[in-house]
Amino acid sequence: MYINATGYYVPEARVDNDYFLNVNGLTSEWIEKRTGIRTRSKAGEGEGHNSMGLNAIEDALKSLPYPIKDVDLIVSASYSPYDTVATLAHIAQQKYDIDGAKAVYCSAACSSFVNGLEIVDAYFKSGKARKALLICSEHNTYYSNESDPKAGHLWGDAAVAYFLSADKVAETDLKISDIFTCGLGNVGKGPDGVILRPKEGGIEMPDGRDVFVNACQQMIRALDEVTKPIGITPGQLDYIITHQANKRIVAQVAHQLDLTDDHFLNNIEELGNTGSASCALVFAQNRDTFRKGQRVGLTVFGGGYSCGAFLVEI
Repeated sequence: MYINATGYYVPEARVDNDYFLNVNGLTSEWIEKRTGIRTRSKAGEGEGHNSMGLNAIEDALKSLPYPIKDVDLIVSASYSPYDTVATLAHIAQQKYDIDGAKAVYCSAACSSFVNGLEIVDAYFKSGKARKALLICSEHNTYYSNESDPKAGHLWGDAAVAYFLSADKVAETDLKISDIFTCGLGNVGKGPDGVILRPKEGGIEMPDGRDVFVNACQQMIRALDEVTKPIGITPGQLDYIITHQANKRIVAQVAHQLDLTDDHFLNNIEELGNTGSASCALVFAQNRDTFRKGQRVGLTVFGGGYSCGAFLVEI
């Protein structure tokens, strides 16, 4: 499977840590020390899940080597949709008049993008699709409760769009050599670790410690699964991008793999936790950083619990 083009959209607005002192009683120093977050992105007036996703598609179209109407599969991957019936996949199909394409929605908390990628891969391998659009838009601040001292200060908003193909179509294509996902509902707090109940408090993380421990373990496990088939270890990757949940989680993963910080790419300091868009967003933002022959491992952990990873060969 090949990445033909990537695009992203990040709202202009930033909310700094000082904002939360009068909202949930947390100081800027406390937030940064425990999360690494200094500011977080926030959708502005008139922006939302759908508009951010469409803006990410527009960004990707700037480098797409074929007409968007060639797409025969559209997957929207997210846990914060504006509408669970008329999904972003269908909104995109309507906007670009992509006749006959399959349009589906998937959700696996912060693992949603990687699960969406695996769905695309399955369609390609079955011969039921050849070119796909994978959109991931997270409007976390639409659902978050800022007064919650456990998680209200974590969330940012952003969207990414990847165009993918079963066959290589251009010299600029990047190869995805392996994908791994796994449900972990029977591990630790499982479904109680992170919840989103719009009428019952929004996004909540009742036990951050359990999330932290399992995220570190399972993201490394997922990286093992995608590097093993090509005979390398996670430590031999040129770059690693983890789900941007907490800077301390990134540091712990680096410590367990005996790697320095320069092996890891992040945006959490500025954008906060942008959910399942975060990992793919960091990759898209750093396309110019990567060099021919390098390998980049992307690994995620989501509520529910779940984990996933994929390997990109530049």
